[in-house]
Amino acid sequence: MKSIKTILTASAIALTSMTFGAYANSNSLDQLLQEVKSNRVSEAKLNKEREAEFQAARDQKQALLNKAKKELEAAQARQKQLQQTFADNEKRITEKTNELDDAKGTLGEMFGVVRQAAGDTVGRIATSIISAQPAYSDRTELLGRLAEAKELPKLNELEELWFALQTEMTESSKVVKFEAPVIGLDGSESMQTVTRVGSFNLLADDHYLKFNSESNQIEPLGRQPESHMVSSVADFNGTDSGYEGLYIDPSRGAILDIFKQKATMMERYHQGGLPGYVITVVLLIGMLISLERFVTLTIVGAKIKSQLKNLSNPSDKNPLGRILSVYHSNKSVDTETLELKLDEGILRETPSIERGVNVIKILAAIAPLLGLLGTVTGMIGTFQSITLFGTGDPKIMAGDISMALVTTAQGLIAALPLIFLHSITAAKSKSIVHVLEEQSAGIVAAHAEQERA
Repeated sequence: MKSIKTILTASAIALTSMTFGAYANSNSLDQLLQEVKSNRVSEAKLNKEREAEFQAARDQKQALLNKAKKELEAAQARQKQLQQTFADNEKRITEKTNELDDAKGTLGEMFGVVRQAAGDTVGRIATSIISAQPAYSDRTELLGRLAEAKELPKLNELEELWFALQTEMTESSKVVKFEAPVIGLDGSESMQTVTRVGSFNLLADDHYLKFNSESNQIEPLGRQPESHMVSSVADFNGTDSGYEGLYIDPSRGAILDIFKQKATMMERYHQGGLPGYVITVVLLIGMLISLERFVTLTIVGAKIKSQLKNLSNPSDKNPLGRILSVYHSNKSVDTETLELKLDEGILRETPSIERGVNVIKILAAIAPLLGLLGTVTGMIGTFQSITLFGTGDPKIMAGDISMALVTTAQGLIAALPLIFLHSITAAKSKSIVHVLEEQSAGIVAAHAEQERA
């Protein structure tokens, strides 16, 4: 019974606790609802503030846009005004120009003539070697202003133009010596006595000079013309009175510049290339052989002539003496045997006499063939250049064409003296062999007569 009371008491306590928990949860939800309502009011207030700021910014931008439109309209109005002003000024300038032309009258034509004359004169004077003389080095400044002037020239300016023209004509007829700096090919500067021959040439000591109008300096030529032309310069400079010949460049330096580009003999020789060098070697070998043969055969011929004067005392140091020795060694044999012995002796001597003669002939024939080989090689190179670069620039093909022509000339130049030398040596050797055969025939004839007797 006691336990039942205890259980009922515990159950009553448990129900009382559960009722109290439910009451507590209901209070938390109400508080949460109140917080949500409060936050909703705050967010609505914030959105209204943002909307107010956006509208304020939009009104500000609209105000700026309106201001910019007004400025654009003002600028366009000013543009129209300036265009109208420009057009009015153009019209006014045209009217004033016409009034100026009417006022000038014939002076306008004179002004045009002056400008044209000044333009022509300044170009001529700037490149004239007379301007190389220090006294006339600053003549182009005033003439340049006259050539580019837009207004009527003054009287003193016209006098300066006339004076410049008169000076150019007068100085063109003079031979003048003056001291001036000369810029060497290595860039060094030296004071030299320069001789000006009219408006044609500048000379110094024994060579020609040129005037560089761009740098306004006197320079030596990169290459002097041929020696017979240069030699006249020293004679001309050394003459104080009378007349002395001198080669004058009437083109005022253009021809001398062409001479500068002209190839020398040595440069032309090297244009032949490898075929040209081989031809040179062939020529030298042929000339050395010819020289040796000429000297040897001349000595042998002299010894044979000496032997002819003393047939009874043969010497072993010349072919005829050795042939005579054969005869003296075979006096007792019959005629036919003696003839065979002598023929044998002649045949033994002939190779040494004719040695090298045929080599000269062969070299004389090879030289033009080598020249022809160089010609073919050069033309092949020419066609290769045309294939690669076309025919637009002839200078690209000039090297191979030069090689073709130079080797042809070198082959002929080598062949001609070799043919001449071969003819000389062949004639000398034949002459010696002829003497041997002649003496041999005489010996056989005399021996036959002795046998018959």
